[in-house]
Amino acid sequence: MRHIETASILGDRGVSGNEHERGVAPAIHYSAVFAASDERDFAEMSTVPQHARNYTRYGNPVHERVKAVMATLEGTETALVTGSGMGALTTTLLALLSAGDHVIAQRRHYMSTANLLDDMLTRFGVELSLVDQTDTQAFARAIRKNTKVIVLESPANPLLELTDIASVAQTAKAHGILTLADNTFASPANQQPHALGVDIVVHSATKYLGGHHDLTGGVICTSHALAERIWHTHVTVGSVLSPMDAWLLLRGVRTFPLRMAQVNQNALSLARRLSEHPRVGGVVYPGLDCHPQFDLACRQMRGFGGVLTFRVKAGDGAARRVVANLRIPQMAGSLGGVNSLAIHVATMWGGTRTQCADGNDIPGDLIRYAVGIEHIDDLTEDLFQALDRSA
Repeated sequence: MRHIETASILGDRGVSGNEHERGVAPAIHYSAVFAASDERDFAEMSTVPQHARNYTRYGNPVHERVKAVMATLEGTETALVTGSGMGALTTTLLALLSAGDHVIAQRRHYMSTANLLDDMLTRFGVELSLVDQTDTQAFARAIRKNTKVIVLESPANPLLELTDIASVAQTAKAHGILTLADNTFASPANQQPHALGVDIVVHSATKYLGGHHDLTGGVICTSHALAERIWHTHVTVGSVLSPMDAWLLLRGVRTFPLRMAQVNQNALSLARRLSEHPRVGGVVYPGLDCHPQFDLACRQMRGFGGVLTFRVKAGDGAARRVVANLRIPQMAGSLGGVNSLAIHVATMWGGTRTQCADGNDIPGDLIRYAVGIEHIDDLTEDLFQALDRSA
């Protein structure tokens, strides 16, 4: 396998149907429907799954390129693309589950994931068990005869708990259960769940893969057999990635390894500097040796990502003032772009009904900082002045 920096550039070279394009930059195939040359060609277009030149809900030449690169980056046989990260997760679970099936998931998940699991799927007759992701044996204890899927997210938003991915995947395989991991926070530059035994890896491509806060997209990386099964549901659900967003995603993926290296470096440095600030009551980042799962992070991650959280000693009001006084990060509820973002976590989670990420268990003095690629000295100076002004 090539290094990730090379794979992000060459992963789509020679993709079927695009080999005759002469542009160094890929073309944007902005057409909802494609014409057949004759009846035989039309019959093939209409019946071959994931055909790239039939109808864009089924596939598109730019989709083919993105799929090829993402499968290479995650080390899977193939990939699918969707209109959002939640589109990827929802489509996958709808394809794999039926009424009466049982799902095991972590108590801590992205809040929309939690709502999908605890509200939508249970309304359709799917049973759900929630476990502490830091207790690896809890997954095994929750297994039933009708368990079909285990859903993982590591690191988990927003408190950055980790899951022992390899151990859970091994347990699942022993019982014939599929595993699905959301790898958005880590990214394939830092962690490859499939290499650790996971069957399906999903991403919100809106984040690090796109990298510029200018697209919405999702990716599903898996085997050919599971991809075809999921694709048939995807066509029905219709969470379609637009050709323009697919092109933006492809462009973003080209520089993704370079951006991620800088983000990793910035976040680790900022976390270490924050840990020594007198107004900070604690920093949570998997790359710090004070993180309770630091050893696990070192085993399953090559880098520790761009998100850190920290608590402000003076409490809720001071934390809100810190965010308000930041000059470099903008106040926005996302992550993964070239520019830093920061939020007061309880403000974002408050009022959101979710069992897995309940607003009541989010400390009021907690700030989430999604680090970008700005110079680390500028980020540090800006954050420290905001901390000093919050007093």
